[in-house]
Amino acid sequence: MRVHPEAAREARAARRWYSEYSKDAGERFVAAYRQAVKVIADSPARWPSYLGARRYHMRRFPYSVIFDVAADGVVEILAVTHDRRGPGYWRRRSL
Repeated sequence: MRVHPEAAREARAARRWYSEYSKDAGERFVAAYRQAVKVIADSPARWPSYLGARRYHMRRFPYSVIFDVAADGVVEILAVTHDRRGPGYWRRRSL
């Protein structure tokens, strides 16, 4: 699994935002993100296509993990995006 630097930055920013609201909320976001990464790694083809990649929606938070599978078979996380953010801003990202 590879994580684009901007996707890592987005995940950290979301954690910080939730932590400002509540330390528990920040920790729950991190746990949900880690679970998303694990589930994606276990079965990346399971998740629906989304603007040329794939998307895993985090159930308890209004965020999605956008990822693709590279030619070498490695899962690449391209974005950790709020569901209300304009779609496709991450399309130019690659690892």
